[in-house]
Amino acid sequence: MNPIEPTVRVQPGDFDLSAEVAALTKIRKNIGAAVTFTGLCRDEEGSLAALELEHYPGMAEAEIGRIAAQAAKRWPLTGLTVIHRYGRIEPGANIVLVVATSTHRKAAFEAADFMMDFLKTRAPFWKKEHRADGSVGEWVDAKSDDDKAVERW
Repeated sequence: MNPIEPTVRVQPGDFDLSAEVAALTKIRKNIGAAVTFTGLCRDEEGSLAALELEHYPGMAEAEIGRIAAQAAKRWPLTGLTVIHRYGRIEPGANIVLVVATSTHRKAAFEAADFMMDFLKTRAPFWKKEHRADGSVGEWVDAKSDDDKAVERW
């Protein structure tokens, strides 16, 4: 079986989870699982007004495409969509979407998990906090836990 061609988009606007799942599943009869992950902008302490996500245009799409192609070769997927937003994103809003479809659930779960681990550590995005009091926070540092998560693959 040849690997599927993943869909990768980097965009400022929001995405529609239901529409993205439907696009991968609407005419396929061999799909037994559609696993989705939606990453949201969170405000753990009530002090965040927004995150500002910057990316390196062209490079971000290429790197996400490279990671998605690895997932498509590693697991028997019937579809894979990855969408990552950039720009100013408020708490509760969508940041990233991964939809992995396969004949069986294990492949879809593992591929989605793999994608998120590698997106967190390899995709060229930078986050700056904008605080509710009007001040601009620091750029958010990478987390060592994210690096450890990648090592298992």
